[in-house]
Amino acid sequence: MPRTSRPITVTLGDLQARVEARVKSGAYASASEVMRAAVRALDREEAAVTDWLRQRIDEALADPRPSIPARTVFKKLRQHHTTRSRTRRREEA
Repeated sequence: MPRTSRPITVTLGDLQARVEARVKSGAYASASEVMRAAVRALDREEAAVTDWLRQRIDEALADPRPSIPARTVFKKLRQHHTTRSRTRRREEA
């Protein structure tokens, strides 16, 4: 069966030993198999994070509480930071 993709060169650095160990263990037939499995795992991980983020966004959008303007949020954060900074300076003195 002809190849459906062309070979690429990947510099693995210290990860190369881990790829070789997986091939040597017999878990994979080649470094290419390890890399394909790694990309599939990364795809699954990214999909899970994306799903989690979408869920959080949907929850936030469905929240019936009124929105807080960004200006108000940042003002409170600056006040909080100022208070904490002053408290730390007093504790260190």
